[in-house]
Amino acid sequence: MRFELFVALRYLFAKRGQAFISVISWITVAGVAVGVASLIVVMGVMNGFTTDLRDKLIGVTAHSIIFPADGRATDDPELLQEIASVPGVTGATPFTYSELMLSTRSGFKGIVLRGIDPQTAPDVLGVLTRITHGSLADLADTEGLPGIVIGRDLARKLGLYVGARVNLLAPSGQQSSAGFNPKIKPFRVVAIFSIGLFEFDSTLAFVSLPAAREAMGWPAGFITGIEIAVNDVYKAKEISNAVIAKIGPSSYYAHTWMDMNSQLFAALQLEKTAMAVLLTLVVLVGSFSIITALVMLVMDKTRDIAILMSMGATTRAIRNIFMAEGVIIGFMGTAIGFLLGLTTCFLLGKYQFIKLPEGVYSVDYLPVLLQWQDVALIGAGAMLICFVVTLYPAGQAAKLEPVDALRHE
Repeated sequence: MRFELFVALRYLFAKRGQAFISVISWITVAGVAVGVASLIVVMGVMNGFTTDLRDKLIGVTAHSIIFPADGRATDDPELLQEIASVPGVTGATPFTYSELMLSTRSGFKGIVLRGIDPQTAPDVLGVLTRITHGSLADLADTEGLPGIVIGRDLARKLGLYVGARVNLLAPSGQQSSAGFNPKIKPFRVVAIFSIGLFEFDSTLAFVSLPAAREAMGWPAGFITGIEIAVNDVYKAKEISNAVIAKIGPSSYYAHTWMDMNSQLFAALQLEKTAMAVLLTLVVLVGSFSIITALVMLVMDKTRDIAILMSMGATTRAIRNIFMAEGVIIGFMGTAIGFLLGLTTCFLLGKYQFIKLPEGVYSVDYLPVLLQWQDVALIGAGAMLICFVVTLYPAGQAAKLEPVDALRHE
């Protein structure tokens, strides 16, 4: 063991006459630990919320949407195969989009109606895998009334269930002497989904492509665009550009999930950054206690420092003793903070004992997702702060003159 480290450990775990200084050192360790643990937990929760929201939004809107440049597109199986052949694309499905009214005995509700292909859509839209009642396969049933899939909150609001009859009021009606008469198309509820976002669970509905065209009065083969899924959501832009380059840059353009939700995720990132800055100040305040502890230790150990220097210890060795003590305090605080923070994140993720109001947030518990980059940055930042604050008291200790220190002994 190096001489400087040996002396630093003896000073840190002082007993009897130096017990007060030792207590201050342990309080400093606790301050750093609380700050580090808070940073880890908050970063984990913020990452969990962002990832959960991202997955749910992507489950509704797909990773990327290909639109025709002229606003007119037709359902072309060969085009879908061409898109699916692009490296990185894992699925492609046509869709239609419209807004209309849904009517039941319990009232009216404005909804967003999506026409989908029941065969290919589940490979692209995660929401279609979140069916809680009924079956998506019944959407393709051509016997009797066409099927419709609705959200959980919409079903609750209008008292609907699987098998219930609803009417869609489309704007493709007729003008008469009595006014405009909307086109009324009856449907049968075949499934109910729950994505966990009230905005979609209360307004979104799915029908088959033929049923959507018939309800809206669109021609056969009409689609709004093509939704695609990719193997890496953070490379959606690059993969979409490759798709557009293959099928025709002048005929199509793409919107990725990041384009459609850029403001929301920018706000979440800003909130995460703000929380990180605030909690870093907690670590900083805790680390400043290291200065207090080291200054008091230098004042208490003035005679010891003078004796060490008289015996041949260099100013660099004296400086290293107190720097080592500060780094040890910082390391212990960071290690304990890591233990507390990681344990808390594990317990939050496994037992979910902190519940959130249902319908207010996208989840009913605190989601936790730890990323090794954040954890490594927290550890490195805490150790750097603890190292920097040791420079002043260690420099003051190294400036002591042995003669002045021993003059009154």
